[in-house]
Amino acid sequence: MAAYMLCRRTAMFCWAIRGLSSIKSYIPVSAQCGLLQQIAHYNPKPLKLNLKNPYIPDKDSENTPEWQKTAKYDRKLFGRYGFSSGVNPAELWPSHAQLEEMIAEEREWNPPLEVLLKNVEAKEMEANAKRLGREKLIAGNMAKMPKMVADWRREKREAKLKLKEEKARRDRLLAEARERFGYALDPRSPKFLEMVSDIEKEEKKKKKLLKRRLKEESFSPPAASPASSSS
Repeated sequence: MAAYMLCRRTAMFCWAIRGLSSIKSYIPVSAQCGLLQQIAHYNPKPLKLNLKNPYIPDKDSENTPEWQKTAKYDRKLFGRYGFSSGVNPAELWPSHAQLEEMIAEEREWNPPLEVLLKNVEAKEMEANAKRLGREKLIAGNMAKMPKMVADWRREKREAKLKLKEEKARRDRLLAEARERFGYALDPRSPKFLEMVSDIEKEEKKKKKLLKRRLKEESFSPPAASPASSSS
């Protein structure tokens, strides 16, 4: 038996040396020596558990750390020493409040399959509703497109016509100012602005008189015909 164990250990050592020789081209010389020393001196110590006299902390002592007085440490003691630890396993179970908290946390982070399927279905329905709404909006805008283009062209023509009228009015006012004062005026000068204000007042007055005249003519009785006067 001893010879068999010796041969087995020798074979394992040769296998380790062969593996090292295949990768020694990738490892520096100093690292190879250190690795060989580690393999040669590797002798793991077995885990020793004192099952006859286990360490049981005194929870009433002030010298005992607080972390050794917790239920988590009691669970560790019972898992290591069993009933020799003196821990009552019935006290290691979570309370009703802790159990409800754990169940709520489990439901939140790991919901059942039915809930996951309902969430996926709700998300798909929401995405479809958004898509249909967007398609409806695009279709409505496309239907309004001819009218919008026509309105834009009309507004563009009106703006161009308005600019043309303003330019013509400005040229007419400049020509009138030149005729009135005998020389060209700056459109920003006080004289020109005062003349424009007077002209606007006169135009408003003429429009008001014309409107009153049209109103009076619309309410005046019709004139009698010559045939009715001769009879």
